[in-house]
Amino acid sequence: MSIFGFGKKKEEQKQSCCCGGSCTPETMQAAEAKKKESGIKILGGGCAKCNALEAETEEALRDLGMDDTIDHVRDFEKIAAYGVMTTPALVIDGQVVSYGKVLKKDEVISILNKVRA
Repeated sequence: MSIFGFGKKKEEQKQSCCCGGSCTPETMQAAEAKKKESGIKILGGGCAKCNALEAETEEALRDLGMDDTIDHVRDFEKIAAYGVMTTPALVIDGQVVSYGKVLKKDEVISILNKVRA
């Protein structure tokens, strides 16, 4: 017998994914496949910092003479699939190279040279 609920064990709810269990295995599998695609992605909801990182990345690509397009991922379910909890984030060829800050053009150039060397 427990008094006032003391001693009762609470039922633990298991969550199947990082987004609180609203994903299905099919959507998570699709997100994992999408994540491995090559290219440059900005992860973020569309705030001023995310847009600033996108602009700096565009300038860096222009300076390097690369004609890659930038995909801005705004869906938080897809962002969580990358393991990113702090935006903005920069993803190059499926690899998260920066998160939580706005990089300057020179920093993006340096990262691009390292990742794509």
